[in-house]
Amino acid sequence: MTHSSPTSLLNVDLQPGKLPVLRVEATDNAAHWAGEHRNALRTFVTEHGSLVVRGLGLRDVTETEAVFRQFGSLMTEREAFAPRRRYAEGVYSASKWPPNEYMCMHHELSYALEPPGLMLFACLVAPASGGETPLADSPNVLNALPADLVERVERLGWLLIRNYNNDIGASVAEAFGTDDRRAVESYCRANAIQFEWQPNGGLRTWQRRTGVVRHPRTGQRCWFNQIAFLNEWTMEPELHEYLVDIYGEDGLPFNTRFGNGDSVGADVVDLLDKVYEKNTVREPWQAGDLMLVDNVRTAHARESFEGPREVLVAMTDAVHLKDSSPTIGVAGG
Repeated sequence: MTHSSPTSLLNVDLQPGKLPVLRVEATDNAAHWAGEHRNALRTFVTEHGSLVVRGLGLRDVTETEAVFRQFGSLMTEREAFAPRRRYAEGVYSASKWPPNEYMCMHHELSYALEPPGLMLFACLVAPASGGETPLADSPNVLNALPADLVERVERLGWLLIRNYNNDIGASVAEAFGTDDRRAVESYCRANAIQFEWQPNGGLRTWQRRTGVVRHPRTGQRCWFNQIAFLNEWTMEPELHEYLVDIYGEDGLPFNTRFGNGDSVGADVVDLLDKVYEKNTVREPWQAGDLMLVDNVRTAHARESFEGPREVLVAMTDAVHLKDSSPTIGVAGG
């Protein structure tokens, strides 16, 4: 069926179990089109969680950046978990992740005090096969999880532990935008992150966050965290064994725990992955596609792929979740 509204979104293909797709006529000025339809697009994404816009024919970084900027001030990423290429201020490549590995479901920067509310993706080069950006509805995921697990995470929050070094994952400079120790320490203090410099010059951090939040516009309760994705049991077994052997169990590049420090077992990670998968929808990328994702309402992932793949990413609508950290008071936004 199609979704009709007085806001000119007249031809959205909206079917159960599929991503909503809006097919539009090709235009010589995609940024102008995006500006004209910005409010309608935003309204739709708030209601449905995501939207693929097909037909704009986005071809290059300059054009894509102009489209992205129609949706608001673009955020500078901090605390990245993997390196990205920066094309322009606030415009990035997808996270560098092995093409043959699945990137698990997550909400972008759900461990930050001010995560983005809206994610913008644009496909300039579609892969030969695979490479989709699957999405999962967070309220549905929450409702499908065992009540005792949801209650535990609501009550305790979740803990992210990171070890920054120059060998694997994002470096201090890539994550914080600087390698100046005083600037990094200042950022950590301002963002409720405990930190400790290691004898080898590396940095270890701990941050406790709330794992269930209310959507800032709809009030829906959302499962909003990266407990599964950044957990040690998500790593390939051989890689996990290698990293533990080299760095020790406390030296993994990232790991998650329940907010009181209790371990999150492989059984919990497996359960979360299965619930995500049951609530996942996919749409193969086509070159030129634009995709808008409500980052609080909707988790995203990345399928493995073959062939070149170029997807640009931007973030906007910083969310000031009043309960984004159990350890610090943050004004509601």
